[in-house]
Amino acid sequence: MEVALAVLIGLFFAIAVYLLLSKAIIRMLLGMVILGNGVNLLIFTIGRLSVEVPPIVPAGQFFPLSGSANPLPQALILTAIVIGFALFAFMLVLGYRAYQELDADDTDNMRIAEPEHAPRPPLSY
Repeated sequence: MEVALAVLIGLFFAIAVYLLLSKAIIRMLLGMVILGNGVNLLIFTIGRLSVEVPPIVPAGQFFPLSGSANPLPQALILTAIVIGFALFAFMLVLGYRAYQELDADDTDNMRIAEPEHAPRPPLSY
């Protein structure tokens, strides 16, 4: 199962990089979402894929049973899902607002829409 998930994670990362290198804002946004899903799946896979005892502490004990599941990756993924959704909503509104103002979805056309005598951004650092 880990091999199949590793291939799926690699596919998610490859698709995300391909979309992020695009010039269209919507494709970049979708690339960020797919990258976030790939990272979530990576964290889930790192947290062990096996049938284990739930991480519940029995009455009268102070620690969970041995061999119990690790709840930390699950908590990290839930937090990452919420943050990823908020980031997606913000980027969607930002992309829509940029499209309204510049009437362009392509980053090259957005650069052309800049004022004529504005200082040019640095092309390298």
